[in-house]
Amino acid sequence: MLDLKFVREKPEIVKQNIKNKFQDSKLGLVDEVIELDAKNRAAKKEADDLRANKNKIAKQIGALMGQGKKDEAEEMKKQVAEQSARLAALEEQEKELGDKILKIMMTIPNIIDPSVPIGKDDSENVEVQKYGEPVIPDFEIPYHTEIMERFNGIDLDSARKVAGNGFYYLMGDIARLHSAVISYARDFMINRGFTYCVPPFMIRSNVVTGVMSFAEMDAMMYKIEGEDLYLIGTSEHSMIGKFIDTVIQEEELPKTLTSYSPCFRKEKGAHGIEERGVYRIHQFEKQEMIVVCKPEDSKMWFDKLWQNTVDLFRSLDVPVRTLECCSGDLADLKVKSVDVEAWSPRQQKYFEVGSCSNLGDAQARRLKIRVNGQDGKYFAHTLNNTVVAPPRMLIAFLENNLQADGSVRIPEPLRPYMGGMTEIR
Repeated sequence: MLDLKFVREKPEIVKQNIKNKFQDSKLGLVDEVIELDAKNRAAKKEADDLRANKNKIAKQIGALMGQGKKDEAEEMKKQVAEQSARLAALEEQEKELGDKILKIMMTIPNIIDPSVPIGKDDSENVEVQKYGEPVIPDFEIPYHTEIMERFNGIDLDSARKVAGNGFYYLMGDIARLHSAVISYARDFMINRGFTYCVPPFMIRSNVVTGVMSFAEMDAMMYKIEGEDLYLIGTSEHSMIGKFIDTVIQEEELPKTLTSYSPCFRKEKGAHGIEERGVYRIHQFEKQEMIVVCKPEDSKMWFDKLWQNTVDLFRSLDVPVRTLECCSGDLADLKVKSVDVEAWSPRQQKYFEVGSCSNLGDAQARRLKIRVNGQDGKYFAHTLNNTVVAPPRMLIAFLENNLQADGSVRIPEPLRPYMGGMTEIR
């Protein structure tokens, strides 16, 4: 969420940013919120003047009563009553205007970083760099569920009966591989100085609206019926929410956390949720990382975060590339974002396995995450990035480590988490 003062003083910058994100339907919101803000400030000034005048009259009434001028005092009491009625109306008006302003401000997109390429959608994202040599083996790579089924490692039919499409049972060595990847990712991030955390898997609505846009909320979140609780779509939500309405001492920054959680997503509007696949599903597990830092440090942390994911995948011999998200592909709260994509030998192309985002002070402004610095209080910057999400990671891992005889090689860093196994047969 932008600073209202910034919108008021630099409306053309805000409008150009909206155009850069190809959201022209929101252009009228800028003038609308400025007009509402002017009315709100006028109402607030009149209310403040009335309160000051009421206090002044109250003193005069006391003096008149002390002088025995009861009739004059009663006349002034009538003025106080009239002003009290007007004040109540103004306070109601302030609340109504404030609610309208907040709703619009939470809809106007954040100002994107100047380095973000301008484009309408993800088809115009820009490749930044490749890491590792993509390999196309001289034998056929089966579909990922076929590889899993060869090891009796997945049961989609039973999951469909129990929960419907978009769910799965992982079994045996494949289930163990899934847990091994999560454990390895946890220790990988701890070794990079991040504090490990297992957060709440449900969050209240004020946290949801603090960390994401209304459109994302509607498309992603599962609501708990009869409760002010939502299942998290990613642990970033509850991890950032941990700092809601807090003042952090500047010397305590940065806050660097890595978290494990299950994640739940509607995938509303997603086409082709594959009945025989685990690429796009309603429930999965993930290792995440978040940073709360000073504004001047957020660019540095952004580069560190996506590099962590690249390094983890390369340590498991999976080729990856980074892709700069264009303006039209950025969610409204994001300043800048990079996707990490893994190589698929079967499809002979890259596919997304993680996303790193710098949100500037947007989440902090919504959640009131402030920093107490030498020159006063200011809003922190927040960032997040996927360390690893095993369902998609498993696809990349199995395809890139499949051997000609049908076995799957276990890279050395993962072997301690697999009981010393060097391959799955």
